[in-house]
Amino acid sequence: MAHWSERAAQNAAKLKENSYPGRGIVIGLTPDGTRYVQVYWIMGRSENSRNRIFVAEPDGSVRTEAKDPAKLTDPSLVIYYPVRQIGQAHIVTNGDQTDTIRDALAAGGSFEKALAARTFEPDAPHYTPRISGLVDLADRSCAYKLSILKTNGGDPSQTLRYFFHFEQAVPGLGHGIHTYGGDGNPLPSFEGEPIPLPLFDDAAQTASFYWERLNADNKIALLVKTIRIANGETDTLIVNK
Repeated sequence: MAHWSERAAQNAAKLKENSYPGRGIVIGLTPDGTRYVQVYWIMGRSENSRNRIFVAEPDGSVRTEAKDPAKLTDPSLVIYYPVRQIGQAHIVTNGDQTDTIRDALAAGGSFEKALAARTFEPDAPHYTPRISGLVDLADRSCAYKLSILKTNGGDPSQTLRYFFHFEQAVPGLGHGIHTYGGDGNPLPSFEGEPIPLPLFDDAAQTASFYWERLNADNKIALLVKTIRIANGETDTLIVNK
């Protein structure tokens, strides 16, 4: 575990140095091994992107909402449900593919087949990757899944679809994926495998850990959702700028 802890700490330090990782997902297990954790954050450079907050709904879903509705110019890629639940399946994504995955699971389909119907976002020239994650307590063969859909080196004629299945979770360890490798124009897409990152037993500690490592100017909102393995009970903590 020392090896993983060291790598996770190094990756967290790199995250702090990255001025614009964009939207990010971290999924893993609390150190005490009792709860899965889903972390999701959003960032923005434009006024339209920054004009957002997270709002929790009674059924456990979380949606994005305009902080100032009068300033919302284009809702298409900024207003969506990042968090949904259906049965024992807990979905987290950076766009409206949350609903695509939920609808597919409801119809007896899969996370993978749902995302086969989607591509990266149509926001040329960046073509922002779609990142998605799943914890399904009913699936004993897999602790959690992550996915990224992106262009082939910026070429929008091809969609590269990556799926990562983590069969076993390691206490205190999460795996993270984010949309961008850093700032730029166009923004460079995330590359490689999900990175090991630390998680904590206390959701507030996990939230503050990641919030403090996101660029102060560009961070907008962050959530931490915990899922108790024994009974499926969930809790969600939200931080809005």
